[in-house]
Amino acid sequence: MITGRQKEIELLNTVLNDNRSHFLAVYGRRRIGKTFLIREFFGGRFTFMHSGLFEGKLNDQLYAFSSSLKDAGYQQKKAIHNWLEAFDALKELVLESKEHRKVIFIDELSWMDTPKSKLIMALEHFWNGFASSRNDIILIVCASATSWMLSNVVHNKGGLYNRLTEQLHIQSFSLKDCEDYINNKNIALNREQIAQYYMIFGGVPFYWDFLQKGYSLQQNIDNILFSREAPLKNEFDYLYASVFKKPQVYIRIVETLATKKVGMTREEIIQRSGIINSGDLSHKLEELESCGFIRVYYAFGMKKKNAVYQLIDSFTLFYYQFLKSRPTDEHFWSNQINTPAVNTWAGLAFERLCLLHINQMKQKLGITGIISEVNSFYCQADPDKGITGSQIDLLIVRKDQVINLCEMKYSSSEYTVTEKTDRSIRNKINDLRISSGTKYAIHPTIVTTYGLLPNSYSNNIQSVITLDDLFRQHY
Repeated sequence: MITGRQKEIELLNTVLNDNRSHFLAVYGRRRIGKTFLIREFFGGRFTFMHSGLFEGKLNDQLYAFSSSLKDAGYQQKKAIHNWLEAFDALKELVLESKEHRKVIFIDELSWMDTPKSKLIMALEHFWNGFASSRNDIILIVCASATSWMLSNVVHNKGGLYNRLTEQLHIQSFSLKDCEDYINNKNIALNREQIAQYYMIFGGVPFYWDFLQKGYSLQQNIDNILFSREAPLKNEFDYLYASVFKKPQVYIRIVETLATKKVGMTREEIIQRSGIINSGDLSHKLEELESCGFIRVYYAFGMKKKNAVYQLIDSFTLFYYQFLKSRPTDEHFWSNQINTPAVNTWAGLAFERLCLLHINQMKQKLGITGIISEVNSFYCQADPDKGITGSQIDLLIVRKDQVINLCEMKYSSSEYTVTEKTDRSIRNKINDLRISSGTKYAIHPTIVTTYGLLPNSYSNNIQSVITLDDLFRQHY
């Protein structure tokens, strides 16, 4: 059963019911559910299906491809020595097929692209010289290496240029999708518990499949991450190795970014990581962004060249906070409830959760139809100008000349706006006005789990967004 993915299913239905050939690229980070979506939608009814081999050499890849051809009913007449011959054999299989729509699904295409293999050239020849001239072929290629897929297929400047008919970038589940997913499995968690699990694993469906009925949230997390036979104990190493061929530099970048919650400029990354300043660093940062591990943003009022790179992947953040030290306590998470370390992490993780649900926040604010930009803001103290120095993690700058200054506060009950909090927000508004020179109205907005406890200071808050609002379904 497919949870969520309504837009993706609509597109696949259009492709399936059309009367022309389609070339569809499906990409997204590892574990996001790409293969599951395609297999479930087509019900396993493929003319040909194949998956590349992780770290397989060319001969291994060709052997596996030949084996998949045999599984599909192809009677191999001669050995396959290269990808041109492999795709010629696939062409023969298609010509022999009696199916109305010939669905060809090639998964983990990037793993098949070994050095000097000429895989893409053979794929180009298959599509341009054969499949595109027919009206009955659906060619679906898929890869977890998002940056590879973008460079070699989606934005290909050679024979595949502008040849894709569709592309699907499979995104993480929203909170609402995750709620629907566990409800379908009859697992009883309330919304705060769902949010807590999301703060560890994000909206990656694969990780949600490990939740088991009859266990508390803490017990589940211990079983999944900290027990002796925990299935995801070594997930971090496998995650990056499966996406990037040489993951060491990528890991060094995210490890560096994990030390500063607001993110770093390119120059700061170079200084703190020791990575050489080069075009290769820029390429790796782009790859990390395309795979959803980091985000790039620009501080409000700053020039575009001053980009800030921020680690956004929930699981990576959790790994550096709690897993890297490899705790030996099999009940580690159950024994950490309400400790300072967990409370500090929860505050930061909730901020990331909010940043992943900006569209839901805009829905609550009633501004989905208004053009807006998402920014952050920071400034150094300048007593001469009356600036105290501020760091604002989220600004929603709207075309209707309003800025929502968002404070994200994780709380297990209604949040209390204290005198200190009120003064901090007023100082941030003042710093933002003076430093940026903006004439927009600034609306202090609090995003918290259960809303605000009414008091004299809560009246100064213009908008409140709760956890329930983040569970809205966004289409």
